[in-house]
Amino acid sequence: MLTAASSVLEGAAPSFTGSAACRTCHPAIVVDFFRNPHYKTQAIAGQPPELSGCEGCHGPGSEHIAAKGDKTKIIAFSELASRAVLGNCLRCHAESLGRSQIRRSQHSLAQVACNGCHSIHGSKTAKYLLAREQRDVCYGCHANVRAQFSQPFKHRVNEGFMTCSDCHNPHGAQAPNWAMGSRPRMVDAVLGNEEPCMKCHADKRGPFAYEHPATRVDGCGACHTPHGSAHTRLLKRPAVFTLCLECHNGLGSFGPQGDGIRTTPSSHNMADPRFRNCTVCHARIHGSNASEKFLR
Repeated sequence: MLTAASSVLEGAAPSFTGSAACRTCHPAIVVDFFRNPHYKTQAIAGQPPELSGCEGCHGPGSEHIAAKGDKTKIIAFSELASRAVLGNCLRCHAESLGRSQIRRSQHSLAQVACNGCHSIHGSKTAKYLLAREQRDVCYGCHANVRAQFSQPFKHRVNEGFMTCSDCHNPHGAQAPNWAMGSRPRMVDAVLGNEEPCMKCHADKRGPFAYEHPATRVDGCGACHTPHGSAHTRLLKRPAVFTLCLECHNGLGSFGPQGDGIRTTPSSHNMADPRFRNCTVCHARIHGSNASEKFLR
């Protein structure tokens, strides 16, 4: 193939040589390429050369071969800006990823390129061609989240029971219908645009005759820290009553006497430990079909 490449006329447009020509300089990559999901571009008959094999991503290789491996004569992803990498990948993956969705994702806006997380030639994982285990890829940038997963109570990501993408869409999520003011960071919606928490915690879904506004408006994150917490229920605060008092403190209360649902009854002496575990009585705090005060 090098002989054929040497006959390329100077100034002529680069031409496609086929993936077999790549074997001369890149044998380790080409010989194992049949294990790669992208191999289907070669396995499916009738694929045009610009969408097949190595040149489907890296462009026509005749000039690259004639120049004895000059990276400037081919599409070298290691040399491209993040937007250019994304543009090349979206030639094939636009439908599955959603072109507009991934371009406005937090990752793309932060100049995180596809090859920052994925290793197309030498992936160490069974799925998604990730460069490392999914949690390790995410921890590479999100060190604060890694620290949260070291808390006493957390979702079991480090143990391999679940992954980050069970809740998050790293390629960008549609605008949610909860916590719209805070714009949750790429939290994936499920079913009827619900929070991903409902995939496992279906009993909290409802609908309920009496809804807890914090649940429906702000979402689970109003009270819980899903990555890790010092509280057994992954609450944002170590004691239940301190969390409830963030809202139920009388501020912003309504009603004729200013004694709406945001007040704490005078009979609840918060100095008395009996009243500090609110969910002992208000057991149906996520929503109730029997009591507007979410009583048992």
